[in-house]
Amino acid sequence: MSVRKSRRLSPTAIAFAALAFGAGAAEAQQFSCPKKGGELVFGQQAKLNSLDQHTSSTASTRNIAQQIFEPLLIRDENFAVMPNLAASVDASADGKAYVFKLRPNVKFHNGKPLTSADVVATFDRYKQLGIDRGMLAAVENWEARDPATFVINMKTAQPTFLESLSSFLVPVVIVPAESASAAAMQLPSIGTGPFQLVENVADSHVKLRRYDGYTPDTRYKDADGFAGYRVACVDTVVYRIVTEPGARVAGIETGELHAAEDIPVTSQARLKQNRNITLTYLNNFWIQLVEVNVSAPPTDNLKVRQAVMAALNMEEIMESASDGAYRLNVGFQYPGQTQYTDAGKETYNQKNPAKAKQLLAEAGYKSEEVVLLTNKDYTSMYNASLVMAEQLKAVGVNVKLEVVDWPAAAQRWSNTTTGWNFFFNAHGNGPAQGPIQTIRQYAAPQNAYKPKSPEAADKPFNDAFNEMVNGATLEIRKAAFARAQARLLDQALVIPFGALNQLQAVRSNVKNYRPFRIQRASNVYFE
Repeated sequence: MSVRKSRRLSPTAIAFAALAFGAGAAEAQQFSCPKKGGELVFGQQAKLNSLDQHTSSTASTRNIAQQIFEPLLIRDENFAVMPNLAASVDASADGKAYVFKLRPNVKFHNGKPLTSADVVATFDRYKQLGIDRGMLAAVENWEARDPATFVINMKTAQPTFLESLSSFLVPVVIVPAESASAAAMQLPSIGTGPFQLVENVADSHVKLRRYDGYTPDTRYKDADGFAGYRVACVDTVVYRIVTEPGARVAGIETGELHAAEDIPVTSQARLKQNRNITLTYLNNFWIQLVEVNVSAPPTDNLKVRQAVMAALNMEEIMESASDGAYRLNVGFQYPGQTQYTDAGKETYNQKNPAKAKQLLAEAGYKSEEVVLLTNKDYTSMYNASLVMAEQLKAVGVNVKLEVVDWPAAAQRWSNTTTGWNFFFNAHGNGPAQGPIQTIRQYAAPQNAYKPKSPEAADKPFNDAFNEMVNGATLEIRKAAFARAQARLLDQALVIPFGALNQLQAVRSNVKNYRPFRIQRASNVYFE
């Protein structure tokens, strides 16, 4: 099979079809900034722990880092796979080798030309430290065939490999070879993107400026998803950390902020009357949920975890989390998506206090403390934690609410198995990219539900997940996903609440700002 100069690769048939890049797109007139200059100020709701995209999976990192860094492959506006730094991808007939030709004339922010040696060093780092490094498990090795050619050799053919490699959850963004020895969370912010870092002031703001050495991808005529023909029209972009919803609203109203995420629904009516503000509704923005710690007592007891699921009233939780901007949703995909399934629905939204109390009694629960780890940066998570705490107290659970900022909460969840039982989180970009990207974190080596040892990881789930990744047909992979989802829910390894919608706002003098899952500063200009 050959995938040469591909514009988009279908994630459901990525290893079986070659889609040629259309010459018409390259010949059409490319986007040109009607006006250049100015500083775009974006109101971001959560603090970030790092700009290291290999080792930080938070959306607050992704918002900013994707303006700085670029991977070989990425997703387009419809979440299909498209090339970014790759000029072409040739796959061998047996699916066991992928040959990537690099785009010419690409330079890092330090002026160094991109070569395959940088790609090799980047993949070496990611294999060691990358959060989503499990996607490389089927890879035998990689090599630089020549300065413009990077080759991945597989142990076995994997029909979903390029789909996984193109994920932007924790992407394999390419960095200079000399940066690849950086420790986790300490990667220098030197990429190939249209903006480069000026300053990163903890808990305050991050400032970027146009990278004048950026080479747009001339295969496209406009930005598409997180790639395409990207141009930096504004001089600088400032991501201001504004954790209070009311402050984001005030900033949009006064013009101090040009765009902002997560606008409270309660402010909608007033903002709709303001001619200087445009509101955008993003349905199914994320799946609100709690991550479960099966190492720490008492949630190391299955019946305690199942008792928690039996007690929860998802309408009450989601109403509080979203001011009513939600829909109930079973599992990890949305209705209408190719692989949506309601497998495990019997565990969802049970609202059964009597059953919860019975399960707690059968578990021998003796009022041991259950710690809910949450944050106030994401108001929806904090509000969800308050309601869940009260619902659990009502069935006799001894609840402690632990509130820290978002980076501290995410760090504790990632790196510790003590001092918490439930961590309030959300799956945002994963569900949009498909089930593999959504639930990979529960498979090895991440094992997000924190089994006491790798050997204690849930085998039925891992078996189903492996078939999701390696199944020869879409139908096989869909059936495997249904089994995987049912197992996660039955064993209460993660507890989804529902689908949260989000309201974003932008000032009317900001042009060509197209809301997406992550904010995009390219091709945006001031009137």
